[in-house]
Amino acid sequence: MLYAGVDLGTSAVKLLLMDGKGEIQKIVSKDYPLYFPEDGWSEQNPEDWWEGVMDGLAELFAGCDKSEVAGISFGGQMHGLVTLDAEDRVIRHAILWNDSRASEETDYLNNVIGRDKLSKYTANIAFTGFTAPKILWMQKHEPELWERVKKIMLPKDYLAYKMTGNFSTDYSDASGTLLLDVQNKCWSKEMLDICHVDIEQLPKLYESYEVAGTLRKPVAERLGLSEGVKVMAGAGDNAAAAIGTGTFGEGKCNISIGTSGTVFISSNSFRADENNALHSFAHADGRYHLMGCMLSAASCNKWWIEEILKSSSYDEARNLIKDENLGENNVFYLPYLMGERSPHNNPSIRAMFLGMSMDTAQADMTQAVLEGVAFGLRDSLEVAGKLGIQVSRSKICGGGAKSSLWIKIIAAVLGLPLEILENEQGPGAGAAILAAVGCGEYPDTDTAAGQIVKVSRVIEPDKNLVAKYNDKYHEFVKIYPAVKALFD
Repeated sequence: MLYAGVDLGTSAVKLLLMDGKGEIQKIVSKDYPLYFPEDGWSEQNPEDWWEGVMDGLAELFAGCDKSEVAGISFGGQMHGLVTLDAEDRVIRHAILWNDSRASEETDYLNNVIGRDKLSKYTANIAFTGFTAPKILWMQKHEPELWERVKKIMLPKDYLAYKMTGNFSTDYSDASGTLLLDVQNKCWSKEMLDICHVDIEQLPKLYESYEVAGTLRKPVAERLGLSEGVKVMAGAGDNAAAAIGTGTFGEGKCNISIGTSGTVFISSNSFRADENNALHSFAHADGRYHLMGCMLSAASCNKWWIEEILKSSSYDEARNLIKDENLGENNVFYLPYLMGERSPHNNPSIRAMFLGMSMDTAQADMTQAVLEGVAFGLRDSLEVAGKLGIQVSRSKICGGGAKSSLWIKIIAAVLGLPLEILENEQGPGAGAAILAAVGCGEYPDTDTAAGQIVKVSRVIEPDKNLVAKYNDKYHEFVKIYPAVKALFD
């Protein structure tokens, strides 16, 4: 049988077709617009997603035996606010995860309602990217539109609703709304009261691999598929990507070095950090995970190379770094170009270089950027360790993972073997695996990912560098407390 995975991203939707053995048959991508109506605002039209997905699926299934298509599932950008009226019409453009308009509402939730209460109700605190602050913003600034809201959805759930007619979401994506009691996997009555939301406005909750419905007749006819094709609830993008990298079970880890950086640690049981340095979310495998999110990871390298050095050659800049200088750098870089989430939860802090002298060269500063991101990743692992989660190795993926030098530094800073996958396709692959599980091709996500996901090579940490970088990390962690007051 065949299974489609839909990765609904911010700039494009990426769709892939997988067979029952986990082999990727075809990949299609469709772009759509991103709107910035005011400074700090970020929106998209859900209808653009829908048309992109439907066109993409038609292209994806072209030439295949459509009778073999058994299931469709999603990995989607998280936190976005999609609102529908009584006639199921989109009321306004979706407010996205990277929209910062709801800063006052975020401060209200954290400082008036209180972080302790939020953590008690949801296991997390408020960030401007989360859905709940957006709801409060809409109530305050667009009350006439809010009065029309009958359904509140996350981005991928709009697609599932259009496909099936069933109002659904999954626990992993719902974890990022700040409306879900993550530990007990139910909507939080307290948070619904605080945010003036009726439970009828929220979708039914599912595990990511559970069937949310089957194709509506018009959708099936447009795609040339059977109405019996199953649509799974799907997952938030990071949880879907974790399934696609085989990150499940106690203490398993996946590190992503993209524009932002994430440390995704799966757990068999619910855990929450008392300081909320890490997000505590439900996982797409039916269990839980902790996630540290750096707002700037590969984007630090891009900024340094392209904006400061005015170069287009990343290799040229990295080739100036000598192996004997690794672990010996006296220059430090704080990777906080856009503030920071994990572990500091500080939107005001900014990036800086420290420790330059008359003999500091460009290579030292390039090296410091790579090291600073690695130190930031270790911050999240240190928090997990205090919660009793021992990570012994990690997958690594994303654009930054294509640099052998950067992986070598990260392995040494974390003191972990890093596994590189044979074929890494992100949330789309995880979504296709969820579809296969939901259709009964595999009994569970552990079995499916265990058979499908393959490691091509392992980067072992250099023992000499581990000792050197351990000392450097303990210097690095002293810097943030020393400079924090400059940005308060």
